Amino acid sequence: MHELVLRLDEPLVEPVSDALVDELGALSVAVEDADAGSADECALFGEPGLAAPRSAWPRSQLSALFDSEAAAEEAATRLRSRHGADELGIVALREVPDRDWVRLTQSQFAPVAITPEFWIVPSWHQVPEQARQVIRLDPGVAFGTGTHPTTRMCLRWIARHARPWPRVLDYGCGSGILAIAAALHGACAVDAVDIDPAAVASTRSNAQANGVPLVAGPPQAAVGAYPLVLANILATPLRLLAPLLCDHLEAGGELVLAGLLERQADEMAAAYAPWLALGIGDAEEGWILMTGRRPGADPMA
Repeated sequence: MHELVLRLDEPLVEPVSDALVDELGALSVAVEDADAGSADECALFGEPGLAAPRSAWPRSQLSALFDSEAAAEEAATRLRSRHGADELGIVALREVPDRDWVRLTQSQFAPVAITPEFWIVPSWHQVPEQARQVIRLDPGVAFGTGTHPTTRMCLRWIARHARPWPRVLDYGCGSGILAIAAALHGACAVDAVDIDPAAVASTRSNAQANGVPLVAGPPQAAVGAYPLVLANILATPLRLLAPLLCDHLEAGGELVLAGLLERQADEMAAAYAPWLALGIGDAEEGWILMTGRRPGADPMA
């Protein structure tokens, strides 16, 4: 495998990236700040869930991977003839040593303690001796490995409030980790839904690996009202989903929301105020978990 490293200004980043992938056979393209580590380093980020304010850094560095040296050289030649040496600089064309990418990826995920007895353990790790309740998980391509604060807070809430919920809805299920946790902590029936087919497939696979019966499907698979609704997404979709999520909540039922920053608490409480009062139930690393109970008698009392 060979890597072609280019340096170019912001306006060229998108067209050159597209050309590398669509026309020139690049296996992947990564973009970095060419001035990283210097006084000219530039922060580039947006609100969670929203597009970044700019598409690239003023001076960007592109790294494109090719399966052969000849393909990388051909791409460099064609790009130079198209854009010229002044606009597009070739920093390097070099061989990339082979790596065990599976092992490298797996090394990033270690067992995660949610409570002293409840752990999330990747399938390739040994279960810690102190673990009494375990979810075995392969990250796959869906969000939800137990390493992010929003996921950990939801899992802690489930573990601390475990009860025999007749039905639970995990809306935006990702890897299915919250749905599986609810089933392991007393839920009699669990529906897990997501707009992403890959998330639905990941949820089904992880549920089977953990011996957990649940129903996973698209959002329309959620039918009726539930005594517990879980949604770990982001502020903008959670705000828009307020009527739908509350419509799925029984009178007296509990709503658990995550994917929210501390400064978003007031706007989220206002969005859900027509149906219930939201409050902060947990906080970690600038993220919060908000919970509320729909007015009415507790359906499980």
